[in-house]
Amino acid sequence: MEPALHGRTALVTGVSRRKGIGYAVAVRLAELGASVFVQHFAPHDDAQPWGGDDLDAVRAGIRSALTEGAVFGDASADLAEPDAATLVMRAAVGLTGRVDILVANHARSGGDGSIFDMTATMLDGHWQVNARSTLLLTRAFAEQFGLAARPDAAGSDAAGPVGAAQTPRRPGERGDPAAAAIDEFATGRVIWLTSGQIHGPMPGEVAYAASKAVLAGLTPTVASELLDRGILLNTVNPGPVNTGYLDPETTDRPLDGMLEYLRTLPFGRFGEPTDPARLIAWLCTTEARWLVGQVLTSDGGFSLAN
Repeated sequence: MEPALHGRTALVTGVSRRKGIGYAVAVRLAELGASVFVQHFAPHDDAQPWGGDDLDAVRAGIRSALTEGAVFGDASADLAEPDAATLVMRAAVGLTGRVDILVANHARSGGDGSIFDMTATMLDGHWQVNARSTLLLTRAFAEQFGLAARPDAAGSDAAGPVGAAQTPRRPGERGDPAAAAIDEFATGRVIWLTSGQIHGPMPGEVAYAASKAVLAGLTPTVASELLDRGILLNTVNPGPVNTGYLDPETTDRPLDGMLEYLRTLPFGRFGEPTDPARLIAWLCTTEARWLVGQVLTSDGGFSLAN
């Protein structure tokens, strides 16, 4: 029996540390049979309290999870740059000819604060990486996916070689009701990652929460537009996952009373990267073909304990 994602190609962004969610997602998709292309930007992690990782070890870990016939590729890119999304997608398409799955896991952390600390620079920095680049990656993904699905499609646009022309909709306009039904077993998948701002306050992280809230709020709108291209978009809130920021030696926040707090959680622990990775990978399989436009929380009951 073939693995669930045999013959599919996935682009996972924000994969530069073996302790990260992106790495866990990339490994899980590889285990399920996908070819995997990852984007990383080590300078971001190097500047954080938890530090960077050995990228050769990251690559080796993902390669070791690949199944027979699957391939791996990677690229370094600063997604704060306006053209980075197009360049990353172009490189990912070059791996096998088409990308079937996009997991926008990347995020900017640090340089944040309360509403009283906010500056235009702080807000713009988080917007550029967390929201703008995710939207541009999604556009580039949809254009190359739609072009590959319809070889007779013509035209190009700002996305360059991975793009295909499409008549824009007017506000409030829905897709063509006379269009052919979507083949639910051949759909593309886009997974965005949001954060816990949908469940409660995130003091001291106003710029981060604002940029992630954009994705949660836009999920139904963009999902409805992507359906025209046979693409299913869902968004995942991974909950509190310890990627190093909750370890005493690499934390970026006070950990006083942490052991006492853990006892109030249903499973007595914070999430591990493999926890949201299992949900994200499942969303990429045909088992999740009836799920679209949803914001899903994978937090082990964290939001119920507060």
